[in-house]
Amino acid sequence: MTYLASQNTADLVDITLPNAGIVAVLGYAVVFVGLIALMIVVILLGKAFSAAEKKGEAPEAAPAPAAAPAPVAAPVVSDAAPGTAGQLKLYDTPPKTAAMIMAIVAEKMGKPLNELRFISIKEVK
Repeated sequence: MTYLASQNTADLVDITLPNAGIVAVLGYAVVFVGLIALMIVVILLGKAFSAAEKKGEAPEAAPAPAAAPAPVAAPVVSDAAPGTAGQLKLYDTPPKTAAMIMAIVAEKMGKPLNELRFISIKEVK
């Protein structure tokens, strides 16, 4: 038994340069094949989640057409800046304070201000 163990150890120590090169190349090949397989899995999962997200948004984006209501005279509104979402009603709040509140809310939510719609801001006393 002792003779066999020492013989196997001797084979590992006395490896030739071509054998070492083959072992190194095979080791690199295994690592790269694993990385490529992992990359393929990540790409496929990304496409699957993107497709599921688009599929979930599609029904919400296209509501069923309703009967056309009678035309109502729209109030005359001055030209609004691009990206605005309409009028904002302020109750006991100065405009500067309202602007700070809207900026803080947009920052905390992580969304641009033009994607949020504020209907009214009221000071609570």
